[in-house]
Amino acid sequence: MSAQVATRTTRAVTTAGRTVRRTRPAPQRPPLKRDEKGLPIPHVNVIVRDTHRSRLADHYHDTLQEDLMYMTYVHEPIPRKPPRPVRLTYDPNDPYTKHRHNPPLGGNRWAKQPPPPSAPDNIIQLERIQIHTQIKSAVASRTNLLGPIMAFRAISGATEQGGGQHTAEGVQLVKGRKNLQGWVRPGLPVGVKVDLKGPQMWDFLSVLVEFVLPRLRDFQGIPLEGPSSRLDKPNAASGVVSFGLPPTALGLFPQIEVNFDAYPSTFGMHIHFITNAKGVGAQNRARALLSGFQIPFSKS
Repeated sequence: MSAQVATRTTRAVTTAGRTVRRTRPAPQRPPLKRDEKGLPIPHVNVIVRDTHRSRLADHYHDTLQEDLMYMTYVHEPIPRKPPRPVRLTYDPNDPYTKHRHNPPLGGNRWAKQPPPPSAPDNIIQLERIQIHTQIKSAVASRTNLLGPIMAFRAISGATEQGGGQHTAEGVQLVKGRKNLQGWVRPGLPVGVKVDLKGPQMWDFLSVLVEFVLPRLRDFQGIPLEGPSSRLDKPNAASGVVSFGLPPTALGLFPQIEVNFDAYPSTFGMHIHFITNAKGVGAQNRARALLSGFQIPFSKS
């Protein structure tokens, strides 16, 4: 009996520190492939999803959308007349001009078109926000664009194909298209721009109306045109509201203010709010939308 106990004790000692179950070695994965920039490509499709909706997006869908429907509604008791046929410059049945570019006579006159009928499915909404700046010193040295690129990345949080989204273009360079005043040449980088959509657009808008505009000195609001201005001009029928910010506004963004010394110089910027409004008086509907987000306007 004592021999059996001794044998069991010996076996227990020899198996101490080892697992009872048989284990397999960890699978060896091949090294990750790399793209043209040398960055590793994961073996799975990694897409970063949004964890929650933006506060301003909820404000638009819950409150502002219904108010805009009430404010911009135009009742039409009878159906609209069919549009007049477009007169083309050349006869499409003429064989001598069959393959020739045949634009409409007098242009398409898109600014003269009336807005679509008021309906719940075409309420005005904000599609994207574009920020851009032009640096004249970039003509002498392209390195002068590094500061605006870093600042726009910090302000917008947009990176190229960020979060696996192939539609995210990030911060882009603005290049000249033609000779202008002797210092802009075709293909020469002269500025920086970024397009914001989705959650990044709402985050930038909240920072703009809560941190930047209230602390900006001598800012009376975005100037409005007088009542005598025509509503069928191209700028009034585009549905785009634009305004500029001085160089002092750059340091008021929290992303820049926390590390202001990292940026060598300040610069101004232009902000364009692009909506889905179109037709006569589209810019007034776009202003009504932005006023719901606490963006001030002033009469000139």
